[in-house]
Amino acid sequence: MIKHFLYLERKQYFRSSYWQKNMAINILMVFFALYFIASFSALGFGLLFLLKEMFPEQDAFVIANNYLFYWIIGDLLMRFFLQKLPVMSVKPLLTLPIKRSTVVNFVLGKSALSFFNFLPLFAIIPFSIMLISDGYETSIILTWLFTMIIVVLITNFLNFIIEAFSAESELSFLPILGVVGTLFALNFFNILSMTSLIGGAFLAIASNPILILIPIAILVACYVFNFKTLIKKLYLDSSLKSKVTEVNAADLSWTKRFGDIAPFMQLDLKLIWRNKRTKSMAMLLLVGVLYGLFFYPQEIYREMTFMSAFIGIFSTGFFLINFGQFIPAWDSGYYKLLMSQNIKYEQYLRSKFILMVISVVLLFVLGIPYVYFGYKILIAHFAAAIYNIGVNTHVILWGGSFNRKKIELDKKAAFNYQGTGAVQWLIGIPLMLVPMGLFGLINWLIGFGAAIVFLIILGVAGIVFHKRLMKGITKKYLDSKYKMINAFSQDS
Repeated sequence: MIKHFLYLERKQYFRSSYWQKNMAINILMVFFALYFIASFSALGFGLLFLLKEMFPEQDAFVIANNYLFYWIIGDLLMRFFLQKLPVMSVKPLLTLPIKRSTVVNFVLGKSALSFFNFLPLFAIIPFSIMLISDGYETSIILTWLFTMIIVVLITNFLNFIIEAFSAESELSFLPILGVVGTLFALNFFNILSMTSLIGGAFLAIASNPILILIPIAILVACYVFNFKTLIKKLYLDSSLKSKVTEVNAADLSWTKRFGDIAPFMQLDLKLIWRNKRTKSMAMLLLVGVLYGLFFYPQEIYREMTFMSAFIGIFSTGFFLINFGQFIPAWDSGYYKLLMSQNIKYEQYLRSKFILMVISVVLLFVLGIPYVYFGYKILIAHFAAAIYNIGVNTHVILWGGSFNRKKIELDKKAAFNYQGTGAVQWLIGIPLMLVPMGLFGLINWLIGFGAAIVFLIILGVAGIVFHKRLMKGITKKYLDSKYKMINAFSQDS
């Protein structure tokens, strides 16, 4: 049966409407994977020498185990934000004589083959080899190695348990940040030495192999919990239940001042507020407002004036980037119906444009207090806002014409990469890297004032030629209209 599942997954992947675009991003991800593999391997072979140099009077193996606490919480954070439970189209299988337990075991087993589980091995195995070659007892190191592999798998399944508890809440990443932050604080303020506790546990297991049964039992418990959680949801009618909620009507009459695009703006605002993914994205606007606080309080960043362009563009364009990069995929669920109506496509796109412009102005105004760190920062944010309005709004609308991935609005929003493709990665080059590079180059060659003027000129030019640019963008969308309809009609 597992063989049939693998065959179906392969067919599903290669028959998807956006397979070629997936291949483009997969090739890019392969390069990233090779980079991390090389980095972890270098760390594994060099860690023993590094620890001996830093702690010449202490046992390198003991020090390495003490630092495992930081690795565990770091690994858990990375998995929560980046790793998702592998899925398969199970509804068609539920009408067939296939045991639900077989389907669930396949999904969980597939998660064990994740790249996140193999990557630590490129550091753990070389480090174990170096320890054995340095004279450490082979049985102790091998026991430690198997324990580490078990802990990697525990972290894998523990991540899915945490996601299951937090999936239904807005800003669902806050609980994991709270737990990890508390553990880190307990260790940092010496309230409870987590480094000694975790390190001592690994050393005890390495010295007494029988104790490896404890992490094995924890692994089995995590697997069983995930199994029971998933199998309870594996019913045909599990998605038919609807939660009754109170309807909150908002007054959107202010949008009427925008004329014929008002109905589209109202639809977008309702979509943002009534769906889980878009609502969480809107709430994350606070990140855009406070983004500068990660940099400006530090003197080193205030002296790197070219960074102010990057921070300004990201801060004032936070909504523009997060909302705009998925245009028109936000409407993919009813895109076919939308395109069958007697509407002008330019009005549809212009409503998105106005919404993004309003967000840029709002975020700039909310960021005015950054003048506390220097007037140059406020000037840079103003230039970045003009650049976002005149250039990046058009860039991101043009990039949206290449979107071919459907978005499910009822899914968790935070760090959800469903609907993300090569377009979302490549659009970052003209959005962020190009203006930052040009600003830094002119700032270095001529000066800060000239770099600011350059950004403003580009932004003003985009505003002046807005109508002409929108005509070209609209034509691109119309040319891709039926390709989008076909792609958004696909379930995978």
